[in-house]
Amino acid sequence: MKEYKKETRINKKKIFNDPVLGFISISDELIFDLIEHPYFQRLRRISQTGLSYYVYPGATHTRFLHALGCMQLMHITLRSLKEKGVYISKDEERASKIAILLHDIGHGPFSHALESTIINGIHHEKISLTLMKLLNEEFNGKLSLAIDIFLDKYPRKFFHQLISSQIDLDRLDYLRRDSFFTGVSEGNVNSERIITMMNVIDDELVIDAKGIYSIEKYLTSRIFMYWQVYFHKTSVTAEFYLIEALKRAKKLFYKGEELPTTPTLQYFLTKTDFSDLKNEDLYQFSHLDDSDIISALQLWQYHDDKILQILSKSIIQRKLPVSLIMPKPLTNNVIEKLLIETEKIYNIKKGNYFIHQNKLNILPYNSTKDPIKLLLKSGKVIDLEKMNNQVFIKGLSKDIIKYHICVPREIGGFIQRFL
Repeated sequence: MKEYKKETRINKKKIFNDPVLGFISISDELIFDLIEHPYFQRLRRISQTGLSYYVYPGATHTRFLHALGCMQLMHITLRSLKEKGVYISKDEERASKIAILLHDIGHGPFSHALESTIINGIHHEKISLTLMKLLNEEFNGKLSLAIDIFLDKYPRKFFHQLISSQIDLDRLDYLRRDSFFTGVSEGNVNSERIITMMNVIDDELVIDAKGIYSIEKYLTSRIFMYWQVYFHKTSVTAEFYLIEALKRAKKLFYKGEELPTTPTLQYFLTKTDFSDLKNEDLYQFSHLDDSDIISALQLWQYHDDKILQILSKSIIQRKLPVSLIMPKPLTNNVIEKLLIETEKIYNIKKGNYFIHQNKLNILPYNSTKDPIKLLLKSGKVIDLEKMNNQVFIKGLSKDIIKYHICVPREIGGFIQRFL
């Protein structure tokens, strides 16, 4: 794999001014070098919430800022745990910070759309792990412990739980951060309060029982953020059209047609098999960001292919279709009628590019898989849902399911007949 040229920097102590968490100090030289690495710097050009800025104009924050925020929360958490008498070595502290700093390094532009199309079947976590292993080689094995923690192979389980669990620092940061930048105050969580309630028993993460209402607030805030932001009907629609535009572009490339695009995006649109990630795949991926996608859509809106043109123009000019969130799905018969109407108005035979129905669901709290543990004053540890004074938990342990439908605006009135 091609290597990046390293530059020697003398001053490796830096401070980032985060609008959500305040000043974030970097005093570890290895962490500084990882932040400076092109793999990580790419995250400056990856939106944290995809196309949510089409609904919430302030939601332009990046995965770079989120990753720094997660690392800062890890710093605060480890300091709090040490004050409670939990022994944490310097190596463990550094490794856990690195693990959470790099947990999203494998995210591509508009991640879910990308995973559904041009790198179909490759989850961002697999790419994150692969890039972490490459960095470990580059930094002479200094990331080995961080990788073990990331993979939950380290015996002190609480380090991994702080990175990935039902109440991890990743969620505590993105809920508060996304709430801040979207302006959806219902999603705001008191991360400091929850962190101060964290403790460790038998090397597993627990929450002091007096923090139960903060936990319930956190779980309900997550529900609101999903339905108001991540599952907002317009955001879901924009993502669907993006997925379909990339699928159409890939199909045209497969037929031998030339499309204007960056060389990096063209690499992924013309290659079909990513089941076994090659060094060249990873090198190209490390250069792929939001600008590749957006610049391509800007050009494709003038392409001769009518389907690609409509999809691209709808996104770039924000002329998105009518969309609805419904308690029940439309029948296949209704969908077929909508497809026929779409093909009539566009004079095409591929209406399925423009009609979309999708199941949206979230399980706010999974009481059976890795449940949140509460530490009672007596020293006993119990599962969250078994706490006597909990208010919402039992109701949060059930799937919330809704259905999203979008149709071209020209037949928006037509769909009302079936509702």
